[in-house]
Amino acid sequence: MARIKSKDTKPELIVRRYLYHRGYRYRKNVKGLPGTPDIVLRKYGIVIFIHGCFWHGHGADGHIPHSNTDFWKKKIERNKQRDEHNKAELKKMGWRVMTIWECQLKPAAREQTLLEMEYWINHVYLERFKPKPLKAYKMEEKSPSLAAEGEMGYGKSKAFNVVEKPDE
Repeated sequence: MARIKSKDTKPELIVRRYLYHRGYRYRKNVKGLPGTPDIVLRKYGIVIFIHGCFWHGHGADGHIPHSNTDFWKKKIERNKQRDEHNKAELKKMGWRVMTIWECQLKPAAREQTLLEMEYWINHVYLERFKPKPLKAYKMEEKSPSLAAEGEMGYGKSKAFNVVEKPDE
């Protein structure tokens, strides 16, 4: 297991190359964050983990070797628990967490995965600039009169009264 790469794997290189060519700048393998995320897009507040299906127990196509089965089951289960813990810690710190599985980067699904990743990054970034909702008001209609009618005179109509909407 000492020869198993944990950095600069082929799936990581695919994602990093795509992001760089699309104009996104990032840091890789940031040790100061829980779980040492593979890619950190600080400007966007997003961290990306690129997981191997076998090592992180992806249900879609993960399998357990026939030899030493108990060891592998425990190891993969510990990896999954550690991943969940790290994601929860990152979310508490205010990061958005994205996980891309190795199988999603196979040639048949690669383009779709990369486009969805970019859409999600842009969506999260634009959410930061959404205006905060103002206090809601509802309009309460009084008597239907025209502005030039009645004893109030022109421009002094009180046809509508602004009432604060009760908190729900």
